[in-house]
Amino acid sequence: MNIKKLYLLLFCSMLIVGCTDDESFTTNPSACLTFTSDTINFDTVFATIPTATRTFWVHNKENDGIRLTSVRLANGNQRGFRVNVDGTYLGASSGFQVSDLEIRKGDSIRVFVELTSPTLTAEMTDLEDDIIFQQESGVEQRVKLLATAWQATILNNHHLTTDETLSSERPIIIRGGLTVDAGCTLTLTAGTRLYFYSDAGLHVYGKLVSEGTPDHNVVLRGDRLDRMFPYLPYDGVSGQWRGVHIYEGSYDNVIKYTDIHSTMDGIVIESNDPTQRSLTMQMSTVHNCQGHGVKSVNANVVIDNSQLTNTLGDCLHVTGGTVSVNNSTLAQFYPFDSARGFALYFDNTTALSILCRNSIVTGYADDVLQGTRSSEEFAFDYRFENCQLRTPQPEESYAEHFVDVVYEEVEKEGRASFVLIDIDSLRYNFQLSDTALAIDAGNTATALQIDRLGVLRDEHPDLGCFERKKEQ
Repeated sequence: MNIKKLYLLLFCSMLIVGCTDDESFTTNPSACLTFTSDTINFDTVFATIPTATRTFWVHNKENDGIRLTSVRLANGNQRGFRVNVDGTYLGASSGFQVSDLEIRKGDSIRVFVELTSPTLTAEMTDLEDDIIFQQESGVEQRVKLLATAWQATILNNHHLTTDETLSSERPIIIRGGLTVDAGCTLTLTAGTRLYFYSDAGLHVYGKLVSEGTPDHNVVLRGDRLDRMFPYLPYDGVSGQWRGVHIYEGSYDNVIKYTDIHSTMDGIVIESNDPTQRSLTMQMSTVHNCQGHGVKSVNANVVIDNSQLTNTLGDCLHVTGGTVSVNNSTLAQFYPFDSARGFALYFDNTTALSILCRNSIVTGYADDVLQGTRSSEEFAFDYRFENCQLRTPQPEESYAEHFVDVVYEEVEKEGRASFVLIDIDSLRYNFQLSDTALAIDAGNTATALQIDRLGVLRDEHPDLGCFERKKEQ
C-alpha cells in the first residue's frame, strides 16, 4: 500500500475515533457534574437594590459528555434572583429555564447570578432559591441561592431646609448626598446607620448633632455590603464614600459615639471663627480613610476619647485654629499605601493653638508627628502633656512643649501597644495590649472620666481612648 495512503487512513481513523469520543454522551446515573460552589450566598442585601454579580463554574470531569434536559430556577423570579447559564438568561419567556444543554467531557460552562430583592413586608427576610440541573439520565443536582434582604429607606440628593431627625428604625441609603442648609439642624439618634453611595457625602452648612450611645453607636459608612475578595468586605476598603464636610459658618456641631469609616476624607472642617466651637467630637471613631481622618482648617475643635486611625493622609491634620485633643488614639497603620501621612500634623498657616493630653500618637514610621512653623506672622502654640509619642525626643530648647511625655523606642513597633494590628487580614483592635506603655500613664487631674466605650477610668487612667480592662 502506498505509504501516503496508509498515513491518510491512519489519520482518518484517529479523527473518527476522536470525534466519536468527543460526541459520546452518558446516561449513567452515577455520572455527576462538579460545581465550584454548591451555595451562592449573597449574605445581607438591601431590598430593591441590585447586587453585584456572583459566578460559578460547572465542570464535567466524567469520561463522557453529559446532556442536560434543563437548567431551571426553581421558584422562577419570585425571590428576585436572576440567572444566566452559559450565555442564556433564564427569563419568564423561557419559563426561567434553558433546555438541551450539552457539556462535553472535560468541558465547563459558567453561571452568573444577581439579585434584586422585592419590596419586603418585614424589616428583614431570608431569601432562598435553587438552580436545578436535570440530566438526561434523570440525575438532578442543585446549587442553592441564599440571601437576607434588609428593608431600607432611600434618600436621593436629600436636602434639609428645616430641622430633621433621622432615626434607627431602618438603615438609610444616601444617594447623591445629604445636605444640611444653614440655619437647619440634622439630628442622628442612637443606632442610626447611614449607607452612602460612592459619590455621596454629608454636607453641613447648618448643624449636625450625631448622638449615639455606648451600646448603639451612630454609623456612617459606604453602601457596599458585598466583598471585594473572599477575605475582604468592601466595608474594609477605604474611599467608599465622600465623608463629612463642615462648611464655613457652621458651628456647634456634635459627633458623639459615632463610627465613621472607609471614606475619602473622614471629617473636613472649613475655616471658621476660632473663637466659636465648630466641632465637639467625643467617644467616636474615624478609621480607614483614603484622605485625611480629621482635617481642621482655622477652626475651633475639641476631640475627646476618640480614635483616628489608618489614613492615606494624616489621621489628624490641623492648619491653624484652636484644637484640643484629650484621651484619644491617633494611630497611623494605613495598609494600602506606604506613602501614608502622619498620625498628627499641624502648622500655623493661621494662628495655631493645639493642646494634646493623655493621648497616643503612633504608627509604622519612626516619626509620625509633624509640626511645621509655616509663618512667623502667626502664633505657633503647641503643647503635649502626658502623651505617648512616636517621634524623636526633642532638643532641650523645645522641652516646654512636651511635659511628662513617654517616647516610644523606634526599635519596637508601634503596633505593640494594641491588641491587634493585622495588615494581612485587615483586622484591627486599638484597645491596649498587656504591655502597652500607655497603661496607668495618664494624669488624674486632666484625664477624662470615661473612655471610648463609656467605661469608667480607674484611679490610674490610661492614655488613649480605651481604658484597659484590669484582671479581676
